[in-house]
Amino acid sequence: MTMSSPKPLFLSVIVPVHNGEATLEESLVALRGSDLDARAWELIVVDDASSDSSGEIARTHADRVVTLTEGPHGPAFARNRGAETARGDLLAFVDADVVVHGDALARLVSRLTGEPDLVAVFGAYDTEPRARGLVTEYRNLLHHHVHASRPGPANTFWAGLGAIRRDDFLRAGGFDERRYPRPRIEDIELGYRLHAAGSRIDLDPGIQGTHLKRWNLGSMIRCDLLDRGVPWMRLLLERGNAGPGTLNIESRERVLTALALAGVAALTVAIAIGSWAFAGFGVLLLLSVLVSNAPLLLWFARERGVLFAAGVLPLRLLYYGLNGISVGLALILHLGSRRKTGHRSTPASSLPPLTAREGDLSSDLASNRSAT
Repeated sequence: MTMSSPKPLFLSVIVPVHNGEATLEESLVALRGSDLDARAWELIVVDDASSDSSGEIARTHADRVVTLTEGPHGPAFARNRGAETARGDLLAFVDADVVVHGDALARLVSRLTGEPDLVAVFGAYDTEPRARGLVTEYRNLLHHHVHASRPGPANTFWAGLGAIRRDDFLRAGGFDERRYPRPRIEDIELGYRLHAAGSRIDLDPGIQGTHLKRWNLGSMIRCDLLDRGVPWMRLLLERGNAGPGTLNIESRERVLTALALAGVAALTVAIAIGSWAFAGFGVLLLLSVLVSNAPLLLWFARERGVLFAAGVLPLRLLYYGLNGISVGLALILHLGSRRKTGHRSTPASSLPPLTAREGDLSSDLASNRSAT
C-alpha cells in the first residue's frame, strides 16, 4: 500500500509576542484548531525578548519559535524575522491577543489562492471582545464596524489578522522596523507602500477573530494620539496624499474633526468672556458632530443597548478632539523635520528587500505534529 505524500506547505502563520502570556496560549490553541489542513501550514512564534512565560507557551504549540534577545525590538522587527524563516508561499500575520475563528486561515488561503492578482487580504475583529467595559467594547466594536462597512479594495493593511504573498512581502522590504521600533502603524505603512506599487489589497470582514485586549481610557488616549494619530498623520504629510477612501480618514471624518475642534474653541471663548452666544454656537457645533454619528450610534444601540450608546457619546467627541490634536502635533513635527538636514525618515520606497532564510540559529524547532 502506497501512502500519499502530505500536501505541500503553502502557508506560514507568524505570531509576534512580547510578554503576552495572558493571551498567547488561547491565541495559539485557536490557530491549532483551525479548519485548514494541519499538514499544509506552519506556525511560527517570534518571542521578542519576553521576560514572562511566553517562550515556554510558544514552544508547546508552535512548529518554530524564533527567540529574540536584547529587546524588545517591536512587532515590525519580530514579524520580519518570522518572515525570513518562513517556508510558506503565503504569510499570515496574527496578533498574540487575537483568537481566530475556525475558518479564518482557510478564508485567507482561499482568497489568495483563488485570486492570482490579489497580493494581500485582511479581516476584522468580531463583535464579542472577551473583556467587558465601556471603553474596551467601544474600541473593539468600532474596529469591527469600520472594517465591516468598508469591504473590498483597500490601500492599507492590517497585521492583526491578515495575509500577504511571501514574495511580494520580501520584495517590498517587509515592515519598516527602523521607523517603527514599537507597535504603531507599521502595517498601515506597509499597505500604503504595496498599494503605491500597484498591488491589489482587499478587506474581507468575513475573516474574523476575537480580540482579548482590555482597554482603559488612558491606554485609548495614548494609542489614538501617540501610536496612531500623530505617526499616521506624519506619514500622510510625507506622502503628500491623505489617501481618499482610507479607513478612518475619509473627508467626512476630517470635516467632523474640524467641527468638533471649532465647537470646543467656541465653548472655551464663551467661558473666557462669558458669552452665551459663543456657548450656544459651540454646543450647536458639537451636536452637529453627534448627529452626523447617528448611524454609528444606532448600531451601537442595537449591539449593546441604548445606555451603552449614550456612554459612547463623550468617547466620540474625545476621538475627534484627539484627531485634531494629532494633526497639530504632526504638522509641527513634520515642519520641524524639514528644517533639519540629515534627520528625515528613510522614504518607504527605499527599503531594501528582505532576504529569505532557510533557517535561523535562534529558532527552536518544535515537533508538535505527526510526520504522516
